[in-house]
Amino acid sequence: MSIILGIESSCDETGIAIVKDGRQVLANEVASQIDIHKVFGGVVPEIASREHTKVIYQLVDKVITEADVEIDAIAATQGPGLMGALLVGFSFAKALAYAWKKPFVPVHHIEGHLFSVFLGEEAPTFPFLALIVSGGHTQLIRCDAPHHYDILATTRDDAVGESFDKVARLLDLPYPGGPSIQKAAAEGNPEAFDFPRAMRAKNKTGFSYSGLKTAVLYAMQEGECNPADVAASFQAAAIDILIIKTRQMLAQTGLKHLVVAGGVAANALLRERLQNDLDVKVYLPPFKYCIDNGAMIAAAADSRLAHGLVGTMSSTPNPGLKLEG
Repeated sequence: MSIILGIESSCDETGIAIVKDGRQVLANEVASQIDIHKVFGGVVPEIASREHTKVIYQLVDKVITEADVEIDAIAATQGPGLMGALLVGFSFAKALAYAWKKPFVPVHHIEGHLFSVFLGEEAPTFPFLALIVSGGHTQLIRCDAPHHYDILATTRDDAVGESFDKVARLLDLPYPGGPSIQKAAAEGNPEAFDFPRAMRAKNKTGFSYSGLKTAVLYAMQEGECNPADVAASFQAAAIDILIIKTRQMLAQTGLKHLVVAGGVAANALLRERLQNDLDVKVYLPPFKYCIDNGAMIAAAADSRLAHGLVGTMSSTPNPGLKLEG
């Protein structure tokens, strides 16, 4: 049995959690900064760092009190992310590990998302294909074993979550763009605009969302349009790209299990199409673990600790950290 305290502070959520054996969440707290950053239409790095500093001690104290267990190791997001934000969580975690004489486990942010599915009722078995869909990443990753990854496809420009945020700004919808576009799209016609599905050919590897975002801009400049129709048509195209490329990669690899994680994994249309359009077993994290959170970091750290992959007091955060394995 292992009890891990996980800290996530890579962007604009301060996530603190305590997880038992990589599966059972004993306590979980997330402090969102959405209301602070939405007036700017996106995350302001300096403000994000300050907000992490304001709340991290109280959140750690709260989960420790709630779980009331002996902590075996401390984990924190090492990267990628905003350097100032990463520093807050990483430094706090190292200080705790040093003071409590516990192992310190640095965790890659994307690996945290991969392990968020292990917090659900049913855990996947290796090997599997993973589709990571978040504000900063859109990737297809072959996962042959824990901590052994092969990135098969990634975005050439905007990530899918990033494109949702940018199109939301074009439509004067609130930040973050994912929930606001989904809400607007519910009232619109997804066939009103024939927006492009870039990179859809089988011989093209990767994703591209900049052209879709530009197509939305041009459609709005050409005349008056119903924002709900634009939102619905954009969402349909953005999700269609994910389904097309994932189906192609599943056929190419022959893998029969698919893990989907990241903030966009909460999108209702994506979840519907994953279940209806793909002939494989699909694993999704519970909705509350789609966003950045400490529980996913603790879940990944549990596996890393079991495989002897721990850090030291000289470990440092890295905003450009690559997923390797």
